[in-house]
Amino acid sequence: MTKPVYGRVVVKLSGEALAGSAGFGVDQTIVEAIAADIAASRKLGVQVALVVGGGNIFRGVEVSSRGVSRPTGDTMGMLATVMNSLVLEAAIERHGAPATTLSSVPMPTVCDYFSRRRALDLIGQGRVVLLAGGTGNPYFTTDTTAVLRAAELDCNAVLKATNVDGVYDADPKQNPSAKRYDRLTPREALERNLKVMDSTAFALARENGMPIIVFSIREPGAVEAVLRGKGRATIVAG
Repeated sequence: MTKPVYGRVVVKLSGEALAGSAGFGVDQTIVEAIAADIAASRKLGVQVALVVGGGNIFRGVEVSSRGVSRPTGDTMGMLATVMNSLVLEAAIERHGAPATTLSSVPMPTVCDYFSRRRALDLIGQGRVVLLAGGTGNPYFTTDTTAVLRAAELDCNAVLKATNVDGVYDADPKQNPSAKRYDRLTPREALERNLKVMDSTAFALARENGMPIIVFSIREPGAVEAVLRGKGRATIVAG
């Protein structure tokens, strides 16, 4: 068995990835495939935390034009990430891996509250930890949450799951001649306006020396392959 490249990671998954072709809600077939991949990754001996967005249910930035304040809209989006995390927690456990959801938004009747110590304890026990509720503050994306939590939890990398197999200089679905990058620095990604993550997430990654591995979640076993160093991906580091 190939030794994993990273010992502890945060996997960042968009909410839209859970919706599949429907574009809204949860496609259970996709959820089960992702859960199986996460469970297999844990069997490699890798400690895994997971940050999932909520865009398949609600996007806070879209309601500001409807009379809802941005902070309120962002809070509603945080609640959507909790829903997605609970769905994934149940699926991961069905695939044989113990999992726990921690939320940055206190809701003790639903799931535990996030603290660094609690998360480290659970990860050390071999549990998959789902980090819900964003940062607990408006105006911050789940991309930033993923890098922040990775730094807090002494992770080796952030694995950014997307719908394409890396970072391109244009949308490869619309431009077949788009150039794919094998490796970039956060500064290069920002200067070239490559919309992989927001600028706050990139700045935090650069400051903490946190590599971001961008890959396609659509491939079966994609997370496990990246952890083995075999997956097709773009590394953003330096």
